[in-house]
Amino acid sequence: MRQRLILSLAAALCLAVTASAAELTLDEIIAKNVAARGGLEKIKAVQSIKYSGKMNMGGMEAPFTMSKKRPENMRVDFTIQGMTGSQAYDGSTGWMLMPFMGKKDAEPLSGDMLKDAKEQADFDGPFIDSAKKGYKVELLGKTEIEGSPAYKLKVTKDGDETLVYLDADSFLEIRMEGKRKMQGQDVETETTLGNYQEVNGMLFPYSMESKAKGQPGSQVITVEKIEVNPVMADDLFKMPKKAEAPAAKPQQ
Repeated sequence: MRQRLILSLAAALCLAVTASAAELTLDEIIAKNVAARGGLEKIKAVQSIKYSGKMNMGGMEAPFTMSKKRPENMRVDFTIQGMTGSQAYDGSTGWMLMPFMGKKDAEPLSGDMLKDAKEQADFDGPFIDSAKKGYKVELLGKTEIEGSPAYKLKVTKDGDETLVYLDADSFLEIRMEGKRKMQGQDVETETTLGNYQEVNGMLFPYSMESKAKGQPGSQVITVEKIEVNPVMADDLFKMPKKAEAPAAKPQQ
């Protein structure tokens, strides 16, 4: 009799804990995510940030830096075979410079590439000032990611949908799923985030692996260093002017 009572109490306790976890609202989950990242005050105090590390694409390793500055400035530089490519957004104009593709001058971004650059320039992510930035966030319930419980959130903006999974214990982002245009085709992508480390009282993922669903290979980004509030000139994000052609030599 006593054993049955203990088992009943244990079962009731488990149900109570489960019910309590399930009762979290979307606003509460987002608040816990912001707190886990370091809190709104610390996040808003960051005016610029620089990531340094390596990208591994199909066995080819490329050093990279990503620089961001409020309100919407972003630039990525990466070096392949001794040549450095860049992609940037300055709040209104996006551009890229790809010398290893035979391009000597910067070219403006348009369409989906411009949209992706603008999304990367979002300094705080979709869970902060969501409505102001045009994001719609919905809670789709709980699921499991690699055996661990996670909250499943749908983020929509300009018709594009992204699924974001937050670890149910840490409330940090652990996976994102969405669609990207690749060579004119919609491709489902999956990004896994991990190895969170503390910098200036905030947590950042130091490992990101992205891949196209159903296709071999992936892109692995390993962050080695994060600098908070480094000095950055606005010109860093501006599209470089075309190099002037050398003046013709006078004929003898």
